[in-house]
Amino acid sequence: MFRRKTKKCSYDRENLKPVIRSSICTGEQVAGFKNIHTGKFSEVMLIRNGGDLKEFLEEYDVSEADIATEY
Repeated sequence: MFRRKTKKCSYDRENLKPVIRSSICTGEQVAGFKNIHTGKFSEVMLIRNGGDLKEFLEEYDVSEADIATEY
């Protein structure tokens, strides 16, 4: 099985918070960051399964407890 190397990326922890946006209708989930001052959401990746979520957590060094879910 081939595993993609995950590189560590950083984000502005002072102004951005990790968020998963989930559609109520389709269940589609998108991981990204929301600016705490403006409310603007920046999409980073589509979450299709638990592996994608794990990849997002590792890539941005975020714990699952730190992620908020928005509908």
